[in-house]
Amino acid sequence: MPTWSPERESDAMALLALAAEPVRWRILQSLAAAGTQCVCELEPIAGVAPNVLSYHLKALREAGLVTSARRGRWIDYTLAPDAAERLERALPTSLPGSR
Repeated sequence: MPTWSPERESDAMALLALAAEPVRWRILQSLAAAGTQCVCELEPIAGVAPNVLSYHLKALREAGLVTSARRGRWIDYTLAPDAAERLERALPTSLPGSR
């Protein structure tokens, strides 16, 4: 198990906070359950204006939790292969002495 440093703890908290934001959480849940979805399918799930959805998808992409691929005029989003593992590693249960 890797050792925890203040920097690693800060990175873990930032990743969890990013994923826990309600709109982003709904996006992650939908991608985990249904697989790859185009942005048009995510709009009703996110429940926000298209420009706000773009902002949240960009944050998830930059964090490495989702990937995107252009398909004509649409963009498809997929949960990153290591997203669940990264989020699990960020949980406090992976801190030394917590088990």
